Amino acid sequence: MSSEGQFKPKMLGIICNWCCYGGADLCGVSRFQYPTYIRLIRVMCSGRVDLKHILLAFANGVDGMFVGGCHINDCHYNPEGNYDAMSMVNLCKKLLENIGINPKRLRLEWVSAGEGIRFANIMNEFAREIEELGPLGKSEGLETAELNARIEKIAKLVPYIKLEKMKKLALHDINEDYTKLYTSEEIDALVREAPSYWIDPDKCQACTTCALRCPADAIISAKNQVHVIDQDKCIRCGTCLTACPERFGAVTRIVGEPVPPPLPEEKRAIVRKGKEGAGKSSPVAG
Repeated sequence: MSSEGQFKPKMLGIICNWCCYGGADLCGVSRFQYPTYIRLIRVMCSGRVDLKHILLAFANGVDGMFVGGCHINDCHYNPEGNYDAMSMVNLCKKLLENIGINPKRLRLEWVSAGEGIRFANIMNEFAREIEELGPLGKSEGLETAELNARIEKIAKLVPYIKLEKMKKLALHDINEDYTKLYTSEEIDALVREAPSYWIDPDKCQACTTCALRCPADAIISAKNQVHVIDQDKCIRCGTCLTACPERFGAVTRIVGEPVPPPLPEEKRAIVRKGKEGAGKSSPVAG
């Protein structure tokens, strides 16, 4: 337990309403002690906790993150929600490791409504571990700016990662060892090979097909104007690539290289050619 003058971590717990919150409540009623600097957020199910919730917490300076739910096969809200939480947390640990954050800063536990003393013991144990690690970034040897840049980079990849690992994230198998569900090599490759998509201004015909099908509304489009992908909104799902008519082939998948800068807005107007060049067009030359 931290005493005056010692490091007091910022710690956050997201816990399910039906079991873990009940255990925390019983812990309080029974006057079992655990550090007051641990803040708790109640959700209906541990399966509701998302990768982005955890990354956002660390981005805001949380030193330790706890996720608590019902015991396996005893989920009271969504029968398999704790399986979802287990897969998600183990994936997140590997992502944290990938960007240089100690995965021990994230912990998942199951606590029933009658386990008040267990809840207190877990909180005290986890608090001691985080105190020993020190402030986020300290044990990792990362300055705040670099730490935040790494978290932001991986946070932008969350939609893509969830699409790529959809089957594993939806796995509900009591016989599966979830701690071995993801390997470091697997996650390294996933992040390294994350694609970007770019629309070739010389090929785009402003047909709006890609824009209409984009699930993230990431394509800037207008009539008779070259379309542009907003890279900050793009979730790397590849819908634009498959949607672009084959006869145009304007969308390119890019891996391991920077995306070309977008065409300036004043140069996006498409100039249609005469009948002999029907079906062809080009952006206004600058």
